[in-house]
Formats: sequence, structure tokens, C-alpha cells
Amino acid sequence: MSPMWIVAIVLAGAFGLIIVCGGILAGFTLPAIQAAREAARRAQCANNLKMIGLALAQYESQYGRFPPAYIADADGKPMHSWRVLILPYLDEESLYSEYDFSEPWDGPKNRLLLTRMPGVYSCPSHAVARGDTNTAYAGVFGEHCAFRGPAGVRSVEITDGPGATLMVGEASRANIPWMKPQDIDIKTYPDLGNGNGFSSDHPGVVNFLKCDGAVHFISKTTNQTTLDALYTRDGGETVGNY
Repeated sequence: MSPMWIVAIVLAGAFGLIIVCGGILAGFTLPAIQAAREAARRAQCANNLKMIGLALAQYESQYGRFPPAYIADADGKPMHSWRVLILPYLDEESLYSEYDFSEPWDGPKNRLLLTRMPGVYSCPSHAVARGDTNTAYAGVFGEHCAFRGPAGVRSVEITDGPGATLMVGEASRANIPWMKPQDIDIKTYPDLGNGNGFSSDHPGVVNFLKCDGAVHFISKTTNQTTLDALYTRDGGETVGNY
């Protein structure tokens, strides 16, 4: 065999080794890159909830109570969501000024605003179609929750402590238009991971905002007794580690 053939065979083998090694390296680095990207998206989701928490706190500071889950009409029908009420505290004064409180959230004027959903209401981990108007966040709703209906809750009514009471959580699969006065009723959907209740696209966890403004990652495997205790503001339960 000529020297040139020997060189060619050696080079071909080396090139093949490079390809194999490159494939192995890519196999190790790709999951790491994906994990880093998801960590960044989860952090952005948490920041969204923190911004919502700041807006809720500013509302409470001005009015002496947190916003109601909704404003109802004379017949008790929900008309306007708390997500609309806190727009001025999210630097969305212009959008708020265009909202017409004399008609329902989906009235002829208001429904034109749906496509202008503030970015803070969208989770970056949730893949959505262009022009999607559904929020990724919903209030914890129930008689003994931070959102109970047309009457806003005062801080003194959160007797379990604001740091032990959940207020807003991810509901990325619930398909709630961001202006719609709808949240997650914990009696109907108490468990995590239910597409109609609190759920997320983050592996293993759902982000929640607590009444003290802190954001907590709660495992989807958290036992129901602990969740039920965290949902209520005045149940008197002792919440352990979660």
C-alpha cells in the first residue's frame, strides 16, 4: 500500500473520530443548554409574578384592601377582572384609560383591547400561538382565599399570615382571556397540574405569588393537605415544609 493511501486512511479515521466525539459532546451539552434556557424562563415567570405582586400591593396601599376578584353588575354577574384593575400599577395607564367599565370585559369596545395583553401576564415557558390573549396567571379563588368575589380582602383578614397564603398562581393551560373575570376556584380544581386549574410548563413545579409579595416554586407532588392550607387565608392551619 502506498504512503498516500496510508495517510488517507489515517486522516479518514481521525475525521470519523472527530465526528463521533463531536456527537457525544453535543449529546452532553444540548440538555445543559436546554436546562439553562428553562431556568431563565422560570426566573422570568417568577419576575412577572413579582411585578403583579407589587401592583397588588400598591392597589392595597391606595384602597386599604386588595382588589376584588371581579367587579359585578347589578345582578351579580362578573364584569371586570382584577387584572384590569391593577393596570395603572403596571405602567399601563393608557390601556386602562381605554377600558370601558360601562360594558362587560368582552363588550364591543373592550374586546378590541384583548390583543394588547401586557407581557407580564404571559409566561415565557408556555408556547402560545401568535396573537394569543390568554393569561398564564390566575388568582386563588374561594370564600376563604385572597380572592373571594366582588369584595376585596383586607390585610387584617389574612390571619394565617401573608407569607403562608397563596394569592396568584400559574394557570397556563386554563385558557383564561386576560381581561375575563375568571380565576381558579380551589373547590373545583384544588390539585396542581390539572389543565383547568393551576398548572405550568415548568418541569415539576408551579410558580405562585404569596400575599407578602414573595414568589415560591411549589412542587407538583406537594400533598393536598398542604396545598389546601396554603390556599386559605384564615384556616388556622400550620404549614410545614413544602
